Amino acid sequence: MKELLRTNDPTVIAFATMLLRGEGIEPFQMDVHMSVLEGSIGVLPRRLMVRDDDYDAARTIMRDNDIAVPDSP
Repeated sequence: MKELLRTNDPTVIAFATMLLRGEGIEPFQMDVHMSVLEGSIGVLPRRLMVRDDDYDAARTIMRDNDIAVPDSP
């Protein structure tokens, strides 16, 4: 799996997840339960991961919807 997106904004994660699922790509959210450790203050970013095979298509979907993604690893 590759990291597609890292953000502190849960609305971006939700929107990106919806976009990807709409295109048949099943993302995986990492660090969701870290809020328990940080006290729910939103300091630690969440990561959105996709399968290696879906990475290029997922990046295109993000860019087409004005969601900033880092350069390819």
